[in-house]
Amino acid sequence: MKLSVIVPVMNEKDNIKPLVISINKALAGIEHEIIFVDDGSTDNTVEEILKLEQKNIRLLVFTRNFGQTSALAAGIEAADGEYIATIDGDLQNDPEDIPLLLKKLEAENLDVVAGIRANRNDGFILRKIPSKVANFLIRKLSQVEITDTGCTLKVFKSYLAKKLDLHGELHRFIPILASLHGAKIAEVPTRHYARQFGTSKYGIGRTLKVLSDLILMLFFQKYKQKPMHLFGTLGVLLFGIGSLISTYMLWLKICGESIGHRPLFFIGVLCIIAAFQFITTGFIAELMMRTYYGSQKMKPYSISSEYKDGEKVR
Repeated sequence: MKLSVIVPVMNEKDNIKPLVISINKALAGIEHEIIFVDDGSTDNTVEEILKLEQKNIRLLVFTRNFGQTSALAAGIEAADGEYIATIDGDLQNDPEDIPLLLKKLEAENLDVVAGIRANRNDGFILRKIPSKVANFLIRKLSQVEITDTGCTLKVFKSYLAKKLDLHGELHRFIPILASLHGAKIAEVPTRHYARQFGTSKYGIGRTLKVLSDLILMLFFQKYKQKPMHLFGTLGVLLFGIGSLISTYMLWLKICGESIGHRPLFFIGVLCIIAAFQFITTGFIAELMMRTYYGSQKMKPYSISSEYKDGEKVR
């Protein structure tokens, strides 16, 4: 199988048939499968997919709504293709762009090619402005130069997609997760259309979730394999501050001053207590990460290729 196209859907019954027609037309000549992941639809989305009765269509039905990240993770796990494409089920992405992304990925030996929604057809205040702000913060803080993290349209090498460990609501940060594995990433402008059927599942309320997930991603980038470097550093810093304050308070006490009522005394004590808490948290986090890698039989590194006797073996 050359390509697996993963489509997470929720209450998109009117979009199913035209989307399948568009995908099959765009990928004519490319051996492909379409994997729909129904994320707890309450309309006739599942029935519309089953009506198609096409051999290259697979359907995974969740027992309830688990979110887009889980839907993408399930689709990636089930995919058999050498390459994996992800696309929204609302007809706002154009399947005609998939071959363009795939061609660039193959021609330049990339790991991920992400779409950029050119001339985006969404609400300006509730969708475009929050998206631009979020993308700016993500680029600057993560140092991963991705213009449009919210664009679902992407193409990956299958081996990489299956290592992304998607959970929570991290589908917005797929390029950053890929970069943790040393992926080579590029972008391509893609078409974007206004929604014709159904309603959007996202609103302004997701902004705080994005910021929370961004903090998590920054932790993953810098400290996933070495959490003690974060918690230990904070602990040592606070212990140093607390020790200086306590030494100063002791000097004042020796000089005959009363220190029991001074706020600085309590700040010093709190700094020392917090220091021990951070350091012990670091120890626990280190043990948890070692257990995580050990239990999952995962390695804290990623090998892109291997050579033996001058010849590539993988």
